[in-house]
Amino acid sequence: MAVFDPKVATRPPPRKVKVVIRKYNPETGKAWWQEHEIETYRGMTVLDALLKIKEEQDHTLTLRYSCRMAVCGSCGMTINGTPRLACQTQLAQVASNHNPVVRVEPMYNFKVVKDLLTDFTEFFEKHRKVKPYLIREDIEEQENPKLEYRLTPEEYEEFYQYSLCIACGLCVSACPIFASDTRFLGPQALAQAYRFVIDPRDEGYKVRLELVDSLDGVFGCHFAASCSAVCPKEVDPAAAIQRLRSLLLKYRLKLFRKKINGPVEPLREVKEKVPLPGDAQTLDGVDLEALENQPVVIPVEILSK
Repeated sequence: MAVFDPKVATRPPPRKVKVVIRKYNPETGKAWWQEHEIETYRGMTVLDALLKIKEEQDHTLTLRYSCRMAVCGSCGMTINGTPRLACQTQLAQVASNHNPVVRVEPMYNFKVVKDLLTDFTEFFEKHRKVKPYLIREDIEEQENPKLEYRLTPEEYEEFYQYSLCIACGLCVSACPIFASDTRFLGPQALAQAYRFVIDPRDEGYKVRLELVDSLDGVFGCHFAASCSAVCPKEVDPAAAIQRLRSLLLKYRLKLFRKKINGPVEPLREVKEKVPLPGDAQTLDGVDLEALENQPVVIPVEILSK
């Protein structure tokens, strides 16, 4: 999986770097490579370089970006042949004094809108198709909840990794199956299907398992694992797909038994006092009975200032 090394930001990139950008004009349908040379600085990212080019050399350069801190997933593109987040990629990672050249192009397997900007319409359609949200059989309980659903730390840990997905599309860009079969749901959608199938608060697992039970679903994956290799959040969609395939086979054989958690029980007032342990000691001057009888006052007027 893609593991970011923070120490790379301490290494200076080459003093000057040639950035070769794949340009595309949708009005003419023409695509070409355009070269730019920039002066760099320590800690400069590929996104920084592109914005510098856009500001100083090519105002028409089109790209998508937002948070600049690898959270929104907007700035996915292909850098030196590998799908990456431009804001997370240091120039020192992809350029060296021996080869001070960085090639940037739009993500593979996506329709190009203009230059580095790609169309995510199909991506999010497949994301929505796997129903990436909790489904409960009791609609009233789901739409008008009065209490939260029970979830232990151990249960949360089971799907936590797969909940880190930021929908950047890098896994789909790296997927060789998606490149040859656009009907394939793709690693992002399948990983999210698994994330909700194993969530003990969810009761819609049967719908999702039926949805992914095809060659366009989990059985279309050849387990190249290139999706996990480029994931900036180490979600490991390749493992999620294999685990989802295993659950589906158990479901077919009627061996899959899923535990469903309901809402937690409402808090009950406890009137009996719990005695302090025998070795407990109180601070001098502290009256426990006075503290117990003292009402809790929240200074709202101070908090609102």
